[in-house]
Amino acid sequence: MELYGHPLKAKFNQPRPPPPKVLPATSTMTASYKNRISYHPQSFSMPWMPNSYYKAAALNPTLAPLTESFPGLPPTKIVPFISERPNGVFTRHTLDDWHRSNMTNYKESETTRHNAERLRADLSRTIKDVYQQGKRTQGESTKNLGERINDIEYWKSELCIELDAMIRETNSLADMQKRLERALADTEGPFQVAHKCLLNREKRMGIDLVNDDVEKQLITEIKVIRSCRERLQQCLDTVNSQLMCNKEARQELEKDLADKQMGHHIDSKCYQLKNTSRGIHYFKGVERIDATVSVPETWARFTDNNIFRSQSARAASAKLRASTESLLMGTADEMWRQFSKVNDAFISRITETANAKSKIQTHLAKTRQEIFQIETKIQVIQKTIKDKEVQLKVAQTRLDERTRRPNVELCRDAAQIRLVQEVNEINETLRNLHQCLRASEDMLQMLVRSKGILEHDLVVKNNSLFIDQERCMGMRKSYPSTVQILGYV
Repeated sequence: MELYGHPLKAKFNQPRPPPPKVLPATSTMTASYKNRISYHPQSFSMPWMPNSYYKAAALNPTLAPLTESFPGLPPTKIVPFISERPNGVFTRHTLDDWHRSNMTNYKESETTRHNAERLRADLSRTIKDVYQQGKRTQGESTKNLGERINDIEYWKSELCIELDAMIRETNSLADMQKRLERALADTEGPFQVAHKCLLNREKRMGIDLVNDDVEKQLITEIKVIRSCRERLQQCLDTVNSQLMCNKEARQELEKDLADKQMGHHIDSKCYQLKNTSRGIHYFKGVERIDATVSVPETWARFTDNNIFRSQSARAASAKLRASTESLLMGTADEMWRQFSKVNDAFISRITETANAKSKIQTHLAKTRQEIFQIETKIQVIQKTIKDKEVQLKVAQTRLDERTRRPNVELCRDAAQIRLVQEVNEINETLRNLHQCLRASEDMLQMLVRSKGILEHDLVVKNNSLFIDQERCMGMRKSYPSTVQILGYV
């Protein structure tokens, strides 16, 4: 327990807050703080002592007047220290001086107490004003932080919505890219089939090696497929470029969203800080550091530009997907129509060749039958000739024997005349028969030649039918369907 009047020795554990910038401008406050010791943060560890203690300790005992209203005793009335009274009795002050000194002390005490009361009232009002001002200032800062958090949450929601839309659009465009790649790869098969059909048709023989409608349609099909492949490749390049734009816009959105999330976390932490929160410290000079790189207008414009860029990329991507879908449908329909034309030309040519083959087979059968009949007739003629030659031999032998008749017996009788006529008739008949035999043999040669031509033509037609029907149409049966061309499978 300390005695009254002794200096207080309590120490502050924490430094005092700085004095408020705005204090009530009262004459009392100004008068009460004239002799106040200046504030030094380094003196927080020194024991607190009233100002009157230091002022009293600095004064030396003197006979100066106690107050301004009491000027003190005149020099002539000062009682000497050494009294001239006998027996060593002397006095320094009179009784009036004593009473006046007491009254002066009472008045000074009352004045001091009155000033102290006014000072306490001013201090209470100042502390209340400082508290209210700090609470108001902190409330405004907290309110601004809350508004900032709301702004960040709004832009975060906008970024999330746009990012989800961009992700969906990018996925859709990636699917369209895969369909384009599959469609482009699927055109390679028909292109090779058309080329192989042309090469196989080069193996036709003879008169069938003609520039028919099938060959023209195949050449047209190759041109159509090549044109479709070029358009699909150009569209695929455009889709790849658009995918890069979408990915860049998506990266900007994700980066901006990550920054917003970090800023939201920091501002939420600041918003929740209170005077009683843990982890609050002094950071001397932090208010002089300006690390900002934007203002609210540029901050909002930056995010709005990112969203606008993403929306533009999404719109371009959606338009590109629509045009790509139209291109896929158009190229598939064009290739399919040309494919149908080539198939129709093949079917027509195959039918025509099959009819020609059938007619050749009919003519060949008739020719073979005619050859058989001609050969039979030749054999008959040859037998007839042999028979006539025997008959001629008989007649000539008779005539030769009759030439040996003696003398008058060599008579030109009816028998002699008839034998001569018979020999002449047989010779004429043999000439006719030999002529008929030669004509039949010539005809047989012509029939055999015609048969060879028909057989060769039949081989040619069979070869053409095999090429067109088996090889070409066999390959074209594996032609991808429209669904495969569009890239759905």
